Amino acid sequence: MAVDWSEALLLPAGVGPRERDARRAGGKGLFARLRESLRKTREALQSELGASVLGRVDDALFERLEEALVRADVGVPATARLVQQLENEVAAGNVDGGDIGARLRELIAAALVPAGAETRLDLRAQPAVVMFVGVNGTGKTTTIGKFAAALRRECGVRVLLAAADTYRAAAVDQLVVWAERAGAEIVRGSPGQDPGSVAYDAIEAARARAVDVVLVDTAGRLHTRTPLMEELAKVRRVIGERLPGAPHETLLVIDATTGQNGLRQARAFADACAVTGIVLTKLDGTAKGGIALAIAEELGLPVKLVGVGEALDDLRPFDARAFAAAFVE
Repeated sequence: MAVDWSEALLLPAGVGPRERDARRAGGKGLFARLRESLRKTREALQSELGASVLGRVDDALFERLEEALVRADVGVPATARLVQQLENEVAAGNVDGGDIGARLRELIAAALVPAGAETRLDLRAQPAVVMFVGVNGTGKTTTIGKFAAALRRECGVRVLLAAADTYRAAAVDQLVVWAERAGAEIVRGSPGQDPGSVAYDAIEAARARAVDVVLVDTAGRLHTRTPLMEELAKVRRVIGERLPGAPHETLLVIDATTGQNGLRQARAFADACAVTGIVLTKLDGTAKGGIALAIAEELGLPVKLVGVGEALDDLRPFDARAFAAAFVE
């Protein structure tokens, strides 16, 4: 699949994705990666959908579809709603056995885009501030580096990274390396410095240097630790006080392999810091990517970016139709 950022970003007038035909033509596409990682789920669903083509559309079929979707971590509420809608449409004569697979794919794609949610990243402010949050080990710092590289490569905008994870020297060092790789600037504080002050200094630097986008890295924290979550909310308040309306995006990075625990993380972070969207990492290594549906259904949060590998180009805009197609052929 082509890596196309044109429909994934809201940018200032006159700024837009550059053409990178050769780059976009190469590499293993997002659809192929998702299709492989969700192979077991898709095969289980396909077995049941194959039975429907043969005319065996009954309660047992819908029960097995439910089981397959729950195993993929779609979540009980989302699964129940999807299967109930399928049952209703079949009962009304609007969908026959041979069309169940295609209709399920359509319903999944629609469910991945919550009503009223903005699926594009809004970077129109000057500077636009994007705050990244999440628990340890989700790939948050790596995601920031890859996103910075994509913004530089595809849009030609100036990017500044704020190393607000002041508790771990390794995290700062990692972000420095990513800044060099991405051609981005960086602001970092001293060990143990208040993370809000680092974010404040980064915004000051961005305004002085006419930087377009500020990406704020925060310390990974357990969603069950109330003081740490309160500190995260404080960082967000400091950013807003220095630049009204900021952060313009707050992205929660979730490791897709954590399954339903990712939903609990999303709920806690959304309560603490007004999350605007999700970044799902490690989608190439899990058969349970249905967590994207669970988050959209239960929290109304859209997935905006996905990580599908280790390479620099392996951070992609989320494509609901490609994701749905990886579930159901």
